[in-house]
Amino acid sequence: MSFNNLDTLYRQVIMDHYKSPRNKGVLEEDGSLTINMNNPTCGDRIQLTMKVENGIVTDSRFDGEGCSISMSSASMMTQAIKGKKIEDAIKMSKIFSDMMLGKEYDDSIDLGDIEALQGVAKFPARIKCATLAWKAMEKGLNEENKED
Repeated sequence: MSFNNLDTLYRQVIMDHYKSPRNKGVLEEDGSLTINMNNPTCGDRIQLTMKVENGIVTDSRFDGEGCSISMSSASMMTQAIKGKKIEDAIKMSKIFSDMMLGKEYDDSIDLGDIEALQGVAKFPARIKCATLAWKAMEKGLNEENKED
């Protein structure tokens, strides 16, 4: 597949997650983690709620507003971490961060739709948009890990 076709496919995946977000909403369950974060440089804001049981993320939802990159990234992230151990979700976040910064990253883990965001690395001003939900997830899971 040529670069242009791949670029078009990635754009389509991003827009699909933006127009039809997965896991949009708020978990109202007792014991769910809630993390609010925003990106003051562009106005993106997210509220991430996660349910963690026995060290595994059993559910994850997001709410908020922002650009297509931040909202589609949140949609992809909430899909990717469901059913994952806390450590694996945090590892996935580190891999995503490395990918966004154009660093070498562990590609042994299948990132699925998330790979569509790798082109964001070419636009430094948009990296914070793409990583907002991931930073919220890491913050929440690191706090959860401390409590156990």
